[in-house]
Amino acid sequence: MSVSNPPSGSTNGRNAPPRFTVAVFEGDGIGPEIMAPTVELLSEVAAASGAFALDFTSVPAGAGHYRDHGVSLPKESLEIARNADAILLSAMGLPEVRYPDGTEISPQIELRMELGLFAGVRPVLIHPGQGSPLKVAEKKGFDFVIIRESTEGLFASHGKGRVNGDQSAEETLVITREVSEKLFEFAFNLARRRKETGKGPGKVHCVDKANVFQAFAFFRKIFHEVAERHTDIEAQTAYVDATALWMVQRPEMFDVMVTENMFGDILSDLGAGIMGSLGLAPSADIGLDSAVFQPCHGSAPDIAGKGLANPLAMILSASMMLEWLGHEHGVSEMLDASERVTAAVNDVIGEGRIMTPDLGGSANTDAVAGAVLEAFNRRLKAAA
Repeated sequence: MSVSNPPSGSTNGRNAPPRFTVAVFEGDGIGPEIMAPTVELLSEVAAASGAFALDFTSVPAGAGHYRDHGVSLPKESLEIARNADAILLSAMGLPEVRYPDGTEISPQIELRMELGLFAGVRPVLIHPGQGSPLKVAEKKGFDFVIIRESTEGLFASHGKGRVNGDQSAEETLVITREVSEKLFEFAFNLARRRKETGKGPGKVHCVDKANVFQAFAFFRKIFHEVAERHTDIEAQTAYVDATALWMVQRPEMFDVMVTENMFGDILSDLGAGIMGSLGLAPSADIGLDSAVFQPCHGSAPDIAGKGLANPLAMILSASMMLEWLGHEHGVSEMLDASERVTAAVNDVIGEGRIMTPDLGGSANTDAVAGAVLEAFNRRLKAAA
């Protein structure tokens, strides 16, 4: 995607910083409440850098839009998202608003399918002493990434399942070589980048159920083929049930794990659980030309409008967006900004003074987002 620049006159004759367009889906329930402070934070971060600019365009979609207008993802919104440099998407869905087949409204899945966002990236991170439901994390901490294939697997039949009266129902799992090869290449390249930056040892686990299903045996076969092209990265395999056990008992053993759509969906929530809250779990869905960044949690309509929503997963997702744009367009200042935002979130969590109720505190959404900005500014001054 291209990066547009404003007229040179707007920067007093100097080269203008690159501008990036961001499509913003505010979502349902608590979605708008966590998106607003995130966009404000990103604007402050960009202004502080001076090396890049972000232009935000709000686009409608979601369960509320479906309820009011009969469409969950308008064509105009899809086109704006397709042409944007990046997409920020907040929590979507309302339990009482459903399609005629009984399934929930899920424009995020439609975006993945329409834009070919095959790599769902779910970081799972706890620093030593930060606090976690896992005792092992109190001393060692852990830092790994789940790569969830996001367009195939069991989700390939989204909206296409078959119900045979009241006797049976069928869904179809799909694994293709084309998508799997891209997925595994992405996983190995991410492991290499993590190794080069000291975040991981350079290891990829393929997580499947190849001992039972032919589709997963095929998935694993392709994994080994791609691994032969990345001999500098350790390649291992694991069954999904064993992986769930090891994530609880030995989370530090993982670096990058790559898996099928449904397995990745489940393991991602387990990852959020061992971090302590879905409110700390960011994500990205990345393709060859587009990427969506969103929190893993739902829209929590029961607390919508009360100022209780945790904005940290949304902010961390925005940090992932800065990192992705920085890598895609060679803007090192965006990588620096991403690192500082993530570090600022970790500062706030580590201090534990300003926390939303889901993390045992009493602060409201804006107070937590404000604390992150203050921590960011402190780090910026310290680096000056």
